[in-house]
Amino acid sequence: MELSDLKDKEILIVGLAKTGVSLAHFLVKNGAKVTISDHKSEAELARYLEQVKDLPLQLELEGHAPKSFLNKHHVILSPGVPSHLKLFEYVKAQGVEVTGEFEFCTRFTKTPLLVVTGTNGKTTTADLIYRALKESGKRPWAGGNFGEPLSRYLYEEEKADFLVIEASSFMLEHINNTTPKNIVFTNLAEDHLDRYRSMEEYVNAKRRIFKNVSAQTTIILNADDRAILELARDPGVQKGCLRYFSRKKSLESQIMKIGGAILIGNQIRMRIGPEIEYYSIENNKLKGGHSHENIMAAILTARMNGADWESIQKVISSYTGRTHRLSYVRRVGGVNFYNDSKATNVHSVMRALDNFEDNVILIMGGKDTSLNYKPLAERIQRKVKNLILVGEAKEKINRQIGDYSETFVIGTFEEAILVAYQKSRIGDTVLLSPGCPSFDTFNSYEERGELFENLVNQFH
Repeated sequence: MELSDLKDKEILIVGLAKTGVSLAHFLVKNGAKVTISDHKSEAELARYLEQVKDLPLQLELEGHAPKSFLNKHHVILSPGVPSHLKLFEYVKAQGVEVTGEFEFCTRFTKTPLLVVTGTNGKTTTADLIYRALKESGKRPWAGGNFGEPLSRYLYEEEKADFLVIEASSFMLEHINNTTPKNIVFTNLAEDHLDRYRSMEEYVNAKRRIFKNVSAQTTIILNADDRAILELARDPGVQKGCLRYFSRKKSLESQIMKIGGAILIGNQIRMRIGPEIEYYSIENNKLKGGHSHENIMAAILTARMNGADWESIQKVISSYTGRTHRLSYVRRVGGVNFYNDSKATNVHSVMRALDNFEDNVILIMGGKDTSLNYKPLAERIQRKVKNLILVGEAKEKINRQIGDYSETFVIGTFEEAILVAYQKSRIGDTVLLSPGCPSFDTFNSYEERGELFENLVNQFH
């Protein structure tokens, strides 16, 4: 599909927000006739409406009228809009294409796609790949689930050597023709069960990234994750060139034989060609063994796309991580504070707790997404001194794991932070690792993390 094909096309965008705004600008710029439909009110969407106020488009707010979806050339969903709604089934039955922003936008670029997906670690891995390529003199562009949507890249008419895309399951639900050069799968655990009716449905959304795998596709997988190994048995995945990374020394000979990366002590050994390369993580600033998995996945991807050894080593030695991902805030009164607001599922909280021995005051809660918190019980009992619960999911979390620590159910986020500080003593760690999305109270996990840091910085 060419950009000229968009001229005079009737296109409906479902969901305004950040992706809807970006997509609207791209489509209008290329001559499409755009309508935006959103179930929220004008007041709720005020900051996004301000960004499209000068565009010649139609708005349909406070609900979706089925008749507005008909006689359109394309209906494009923002990632936050579930694809399984009955309305979309009806629209498809009428012969209208319903797709997602990411799948739609890949039709307009031939730049190689380096797609990073998984339950946790996507952002760090994608960011490391981007930085290693850039440090090596390449021209990468990074976006998707973090940064800007792909439609922003197209709108700006940027020229990149690679598109490094962090892809959520929401973005992958619509994959039909997208063909990545590289697919990185970090790990797989229960998540987003408010959107998906089962874990199987969530996994099936993720596995759509493998729909167009060929011998030219390199797939980089976590050999330490059982669910990932199950995916790797899929005949579609087996069509690609598979590379693995692992923290298990017992897999060294196997991985070095087929090509991949393995962690031995403070050294990553990597082979994609005839020679084994060695990378040191001794000076790496990232906390937690799972971070080493992200580093290995990034090294493999960057190296396969022309990044040089010196640049990769420089990046992994200096990289301090992205904010809101188990990031150190400050020490006050002998107490260390960590912001892990990005931890929006149970698996990520488990990973965060694995970095601490004991005396943790853990702040959890947020939007209820029907997750099972019981797998946290053993870690809570062993490591958590106080469990501070807040937000929509607080009562559910309390019922499932509240008995494994001294637990406090708090009314507001601000009060929760204050109670955590009041309960702390010298040597304790206060950890914000919510295990829930932020959308019950905040617009994003970034906003939640920023408020946490602001409140912590007021303590004396």
